[in-house]
Amino acid sequence: MAKPLISSSTTALAGSVRVPGDKSISHRALMLGALAVGESLVTGLLEGDDVLRTAACMRALGAEVERLPNGAWRLFGRGVGGLMEPANILDMGNSGTGARLLMGLVASHPFTCFFTGDGSLRSRPMRRVSDPLGRMGARFVSRDGGRLPLGVIGTDRPTPIVYETPVASAQVKSAILLAGLNTPGETTVIEREATRDHTELMLRNFGATVRVEAAEGGGRAITVVGFPELTGRSVVVPADPSSAAFPAVAALLVEGSEIRLTGVGINPLRTGLYQTLLEMGAAIAFENKREENSEWVADLVVRASRLKGVDVPASRAPSMIDEYPILAIAAAFAEGATHMRGLGELRVKESDRLAAMARGLAACGVAVEETQDTLIIHGTGRPPAGGATIATHFDHRIAMSFLVMGMASARPVTVDDAEAIDTSFPGFEALMNGLGGKIGAADL
Repeated sequence: MAKPLISSSTTALAGSVRVPGDKSISHRALMLGALAVGESLVTGLLEGDDVLRTAACMRALGAEVERLPNGAWRLFGRGVGGLMEPANILDMGNSGTGARLLMGLVASHPFTCFFTGDGSLRSRPMRRVSDPLGRMGARFVSRDGGRLPLGVIGTDRPTPIVYETPVASAQVKSAILLAGLNTPGETTVIEREATRDHTELMLRNFGATVRVEAAEGGGRAITVVGFPELTGRSVVVPADPSSAAFPAVAALLVEGSEIRLTGVGINPLRTGLYQTLLEMGAAIAFENKREENSEWVADLVVRASRLKGVDVPASRAPSMIDEYPILAIAAAFAEGATHMRGLGELRVKESDRLAAMARGLAACGVAVEETQDTLIIHGTGRPPAGGATIATHFDHRIAMSFLVMGMASARPVTVDDAEAIDTSFPGFEALMNGLGGKIGAADL
């Protein structure tokens, strides 16, 4: 059932909060904990639907996965190569990360595994993962276009490969590296543009040998050595910088606001949004910087700011691909034009995010230009009109972005369905209202 919400303008936001755990790291902690020998304890895990689907899948593949009364998660893994054939189809819900990484994980195991998902996930491309995994020896059966439902027929003789990714994608890179764990020799992924490196960092933390070197012709070559002895670890999941972006931008836009977001991951390959906001004139301070499990975290102090339009280079896209929707909201309030380039990947996310943002902004009175991979937003330095009802297409980031817009626009903004928000940010409405927001049920 649809869950429409309406967001109205508010007075200054204030408070200190911790947003949910990092989704990317949560997926990987569950997967590597299921492969490690012995006990792994994960604290701060994101308990959104996407990650809970991964937890259920790891149980189906034979690992012991238990949520403890204190909110931590305990896993007893099966060792590299020790996963079991699942008895049923693995339903990934809306999780593209979970589906693509798990395809890699099972591809080098000698059993057959079937994946499905919701309508949005079944429309997303999977050949970018199945093609290189096929070169390693796995076979695939799928719907037209390589889409879910999809069957992975794993191989008992996996072959290491050297693979250059045609698109900048941490999911593709991670799927290949995970398949390489149960593959003899060395498996290498070459990426011309650096993507988030949570997989490499966590693999090392669990005991794998991973090398990152300069690639011939530019970029990076990431190599994993097969058949490592992964051992159980304690993992502290930082607060998700992609989720922190929503209250951060809200605080920038609502006059007089000052908030603190605690324990946010500041991995350099994830902070493109914050770099861009600083260039726009945002008052964001990074305090109490520290390292936890090879990941850098900090407390973000955000104050209301007057923003100006900037030119966002295409080379920054891999470090902020999930944050363009909320950046577009910030740009709508900025003075002058903001040019965003290299956004083609947004067309194959949970929705066609590029088109959805362009339509929604235009409906709220913002001047927008859209091409195949570019978005130009013409801000006036004043709050946009708002007043529109936005079609979210079951996309959590579209829903949250326009709810943030309504907190500072001239008229309230309604989203037709906020149900998908729970996939990545359970408790979003309560957290934003706790800071002073006015988000509530809408009557559509």
